[in-house]
Amino acid sequence: MASAGSELVPSPDAATGKIVIAGGFGVGKTTLVASVSEIAPLRTEELITATSAGVDDLAGVEGKTTTTVAMDFGRITIDREMIVYLFGTPGQNRFWFMWDDLARGALGAVVLVDARRLDVSFAAVDFFEHRGIPFVVAVNCFDGHQVAALADIGAALDLTPGTPITLCDARDRASTKEVLLTLLHHVLRTAAA
Repeated sequence: MASAGSELVPSPDAATGKIVIAGGFGVGKTTLVASVSEIAPLRTEELITATSAGVDDLAGVEGKTTTTVAMDFGRITIDREMIVYLFGTPGQNRFWFMWDDLARGALGAVVLVDARRLDVSFAAVDFFEHRGIPFVVAVNCFDGHQVAALADIGAALDLTPGTPITLCDARDRASTKEVLLTLLHHVLRTAAA
């Protein structure tokens, strides 16, 4: 994948693909898109206000001051012939109606997980499983800490056998690129099966 600020210019007829970054509220989706996008990402973040009290569950993310209200958008030029667009979903239940539109036509998805709050991840796993969209689970290691074994996380999420699960640091470009490569390999394996 091209690096941020690289001089790689895609051809005018380059193929394009779409990857969705999904997960619960406050798991790091906006951060992941920003860490790997070669363009300044489009963000639709707004301040969390008193109006959302009692509507949005801030348990485990009490210090969070902003929230994505529509989507995050980024781009990666793989090579001159392939561009991948990243679409980050909003995490709160009240915005889930947008997920169908964001996922339409996606090659695959990354379900970003905070292992300290697995309960906010079930809906994203179910969403992609029920739609037959290939996905990987990326466990965001906040502050560099892995809180559980990957096999235990996979079992807790009741993942379909063969669903890749990996560790990541959503703030780190190299780590995020590895997650996306894992997804692309999974998409290719799934298509060949």
